[in-house]
Amino acid sequence: MFLQIFLETKRNLVVVSLFQALIMTLLLSTLKFPCAEKLSHSPYIYTEFILAKSTTNTITIMSCPLQLLSFFLIISSATSIQTPKHYVVYMGSSAGETAESDHLQLLSTVIPREERERISITNHYNHALRGFSAMLTDDEASELSGGDGVVSVFPDSILQLHTTRSWDFLDDNSNPKLNHGSYLPHKSNYDVIIGIIDTGIWVESPSFKDEGMGEIPKRWKGVCMEGPDFKKSDCNRKLIGARYYSVMHASNGNNITQMRVDKSPRDTVGHGTHTASIAAGALVANASYHGLAQGTARGGSPLFRIAAYKACSEDGCPGSTILKAIDDAVKDGADIISISIGTSAFLQSDFLKDPIAIGAFHAEQMGVMVVCSGGNEGPDPFTVINAAPWIFTVAASNIDRGFHSKVLLGNGRIFQGSAINFSNLTRTETYPLAYGKDIAAKYSPIPEARSCYPGSLDPEKVEGKIIVCFDGFPVVSRIIKKLVAEDAKAKGLILINENDISAPFDSGPFPFTEVGTTIGYKILKYINSNKNPSATILPTVEIPRIKPAPVVAYFSSRGPSVLTESILKPDVMAPGVAILAAVTPKDEEEGASDGEKLGGYALRSGTSMACPHVTGASALVKSVHPKWTSSMIRSALMTTATVYDNMRKPLTNSSASFAIPHEMGVGEISPVKALNPGLVFETTTEDYLRFLCYNGSPEKTIRSMSKTNFKCPTKSSDDLISNINYPSVSISKLEKSKGFLTIKRSVTNVGHPNVTYTSTVQAPMGMKVKVLPEKITFLGNVKRVSFKVLFDGSEASSGYNFGSITWSAAQYSVRMVFAVNVE
Repeated sequence: MFLQIFLETKRNLVVVSLFQALIMTLLLSTLKFPCAEKLSHSPYIYTEFILAKSTTNTITIMSCPLQLLSFFLIISSATSIQTPKHYVVYMGSSAGETAESDHLQLLSTVIPREERERISITNHYNHALRGFSAMLTDDEASELSGGDGVVSVFPDSILQLHTTRSWDFLDDNSNPKLNHGSYLPHKSNYDVIIGIIDTGIWVESPSFKDEGMGEIPKRWKGVCMEGPDFKKSDCNRKLIGARYYSVMHASNGNNITQMRVDKSPRDTVGHGTHTASIAAGALVANASYHGLAQGTARGGSPLFRIAAYKACSEDGCPGSTILKAIDDAVKDGADIISISIGTSAFLQSDFLKDPIAIGAFHAEQMGVMVVCSGGNEGPDPFTVINAAPWIFTVAASNIDRGFHSKVLLGNGRIFQGSAINFSNLTRTETYPLAYGKDIAAKYSPIPEARSCYPGSLDPEKVEGKIIVCFDGFPVVSRIIKKLVAEDAKAKGLILINENDISAPFDSGPFPFTEVGTTIGYKILKYINSNKNPSATILPTVEIPRIKPAPVVAYFSSRGPSVLTESILKPDVMAPGVAILAAVTPKDEEEGASDGEKLGGYALRSGTSMACPHVTGASALVKSVHPKWTSSMIRSALMTTATVYDNMRKPLTNSSASFAIPHEMGVGEISPVKALNPGLVFETTTEDYLRFLCYNGSPEKTIRSMSKTNFKCPTKSSDDLISNINYPSVSISKLEKSKGFLTIKRSVTNVGHPNVTYTSTVQAPMGMKVKVLPEKITFLGNVKRVSFKVLFDGSEASSGYNFGSITWSAAQYSVRMVFAVNVE
């Protein structure tokens, strides 16, 4: 049980299949390699060795004799070359409908005649892009990759899900004059359709009622697919479409992982229902999670339409299926696509081998915006994903609401922890208190016992006690530590977080709380200085209007991107900590006390939750400005984002340090302000094609991808990416000895005509920044004006320097953030 959960809740590591793990364990314990004994006792035995993160085991493995490496290379080569795997064959932009028979004919040229049963297609892409997915050997894939019209061929990958008050908080923080809890309607000229690519949808939720909604837009071409538990009549004027994808296999490394995917759009996981209701859920009064976070739940606008694309199961999301869902969403008529899914930062591939990047590029080509979560692998740098410039990439923050669970010690002292628990413990009775290392199982290493590592505690010593453990071994999640304590019949668990307390963990009815090191060491001191220490853990209480907020979430992935540092990522930040939204009844029931009535709403955290907030905000802007392109909408949200919290002080991270753009992007979105930004930065398809040139893609590949005669600039290098007309600036290398570097930008006036904007520079000490011209004027028919920004780091500190340039005129304030790496 623990191993299964361990595999499903990996963080910062790539976890191999259970079969691989068992075989590896057997081999290491029987073969006489000098390092076999050490490896077989490693807590990281179920991880890919080369990606074990900063552990002594990595060093041990690297020091093993070459015969161990050779052995695995032999095994790998013997099992991968001839074993068919699921591949994606990407053939660029669609030039109209492509017959599936054409792709079958292409397959027949590489698959041997005696294996003709394999000449079949799993997914067929023929609207926004062209291509297919199929079962191929490595040799067959290699042969196809050199064919005419083929842009790239890559193994299918398994992507992972990035898993009320939030919309009011966004409105309040950007518009302090609004009344608390008010919903501010806006004049809408357009009926926005949001495509949610996720785990499906639970249509019975009140968040998807269609009361007060008009007829479905005539431009909608989608379908409502039926299944054993889903009828066409389940769709309505709110949920106007639903699709599912029956993909039963997906490549994961060199193995084929069987995935269970229900043949129905119904959500059995809860993730898709949650994200859909955040983006566009209807108004639902008195929503709560068993009494916590009570209030009116709503999405970005109650009148936006939703189309659900079930491309994921609890086991993950095949990249080939994500690509098919994007293709369908564009074909169906979605205006914006929301994707709270991604790979590990350590597994990111080239943009032209990344299914989300490929699908998003072609969606953008056809006028459909794609918003993606940036990942949950923070706080380390270089962990942000979904970082292509044509993707709107989102970081996560908290809102002004906390969930606290107090620890009451036997000596009367009370400490405040963070958690969501529905414990039945009270102040009237305390229980024996013990530190993990003092109740270790025989022969268990102390580091494992102090961290509640599976198998490290003695159940007889644990039973009936509240135990204290450290949040060590990051590969062992909080849910595993909770299960370790629960299975040993502990009365409760106090977890000491040696880093920063992240999102509150939902432990259901099991007494749980999480504290920082300062409080943690006080509790340990109490244990060590008392013969019979005792404690109790009280149920969670909601703390409203906490300050400061927003704060960058600890788990939110950080920039810069490993693929390019010349585009600032993430783009923006939005609420993603303890967000109340709709879920499936099963999902909600897991956190409930026995016999408690189901509410259909739950608190969830992750950039998965932040992403649909930006999707909803983008839809709001689209509804008011239907002719604006995706890049104009993104620009409006970026240049109007706030960099101040509810104390009117600069935004901070979970360590209480000032947040930097690699953590928060340009700041927290302010949806209402974005409706009237004054100026916007338009990024065109040509900009994106130049980006690919500068990033190293061959001109032939780019032409095949775009189905154009595009020519790369004569000079193409990574440093030129900074000149792409993006709403922020990132310079990956500014040499101190080379004087000023010039960056170009153009802005389009979408505000009042006949207006002059004046620039203001906010630069770090030592960094010289000049804007030419200092003023820009829009008169008569002049809608677009260019300007230059000159950067000189000769006297600046080495490393990244951050600042901003603001264009101001009357009520407008257009802020462009910059990040400059000085060397």
